[in-house]
Amino acid sequence: MISYIKESIEELQHNVTLPSRADSSNLMVVVAVFSIIFALATWGVDTVFAKIIKLYFDALI
Repeated sequence: MISYIKESIEELQHNVTLPSRADSSNLMVVVAVFSIIFALATWGVDTVFAKIIKLYFDALI
């Protein structure tokens, strides 16, 4: 386990490069937009299913 941690730290120090600030900002905008779109889609599907279930149970009663 200790060897794994040491190798991971060494790899982070020597092989990993971070994106520039501009790239990070662009990616942040892309992630935010897709998160909002996905949240709206989830809300829409939930709303439709809730109405369908309500209609179904109203028809039974």
